[in-house]
Amino acid sequence: MTEGMQFDGYRPGTVSGIIGLHMDYYAEAWDFGALFESKLARELGAFLDRYDPDRDLFLNAYFPSGELAGSITVDGLEGYGTGAHLRWFIVGSAARGTGLGGRLMTRAMDFVDARDYKRTYLTTFQGLDTARALYDRHGFTLTQEEAADPWSGTVGLQRFDRVRP
Repeated sequence: MTEGMQFDGYRPGTVSGIIGLHMDYYAEAWDFGALFESKLARELGAFLDRYDPDRDLFLNAYFPSGELAGSITVDGLEGYGTGAHLRWFIVGSAARGTGLGGRLMTRAMDFVDARDYKRTYLTTFQGLDTARALYDRHGFTLTQEEAADPWSGTVGLQRFDRVRP
């Protein structure tokens, strides 16, 4: 379970922790390397440079020890235009299967609903079945697929959208 988990925004070291969680998973499971890591670092850094808590969500879950367990971001820059962008959703190996992913996703969707963002989208790729099940449960549907992807060039690209009336 996720008892004792602390939820917070930015803490010193959080950016490197998020990158580390992503690389721990994607390097081993999908052979992603420097291109993915550098893209993640650039985009996450650019987001934090313009972060606005009224518009954006930067939510991180920590074990009682202070170790990062998972993260999710809502980039609301285009929230009332093309849609809020759900980004950098990751649960570390020590917290997988505890329900943390569902808690993070629920909090993110509560955030977009509270701001009345009509559309929320994310990009991912086929094969991430556990995440896909969470997306489905939270009202996302597959709206686009492409052969090329911006992360490794090997997995393709999928876009999922959640549209509220």
